[in-house]
Amino acid sequence: MPEQTQTDGLSPDSFERAQRSPEFLDLKKTFRNFAFPMTAAFLVWYLLYVLLSTYAVDLMSTPVFGYVNLGLLISLGQFVTTFLITWLYVRHANRSIDPKAAAIRAELEGGEL
Repeated sequence: MPEQTQTDGLSPDSFERAQRSPEFLDLKKTFRNFAFPMTAAFLVWYLLYVLLSTYAVDLMSTPVFGYVNLGLLISLGQFVTTFLITWLYVRHANRSIDPKAAAIRAELEGGEL
């Protein structure tokens, strides 16, 4: 037997009203204002790395110290920025997205929307 959720008693109209509510539109805007620019920035950063690796081999093979070259440092920077973006998103979600989503859910389950 499938597990029942708390939304079993809500009608599709309730969800449609919630999606049209100013609170939900604000939630979407809050998410998009973070996610889209951050995604674009990371894609540009990643594509820059790929292009430099392909077309600027001399630059990427510039020794920095010992056997470590600029290309290796930039590639490690990709991992660092991935973790940084993840941390920034979690912080943003905890501060801005999750409270708004919880309020919308409480209203929806309380039947106010």
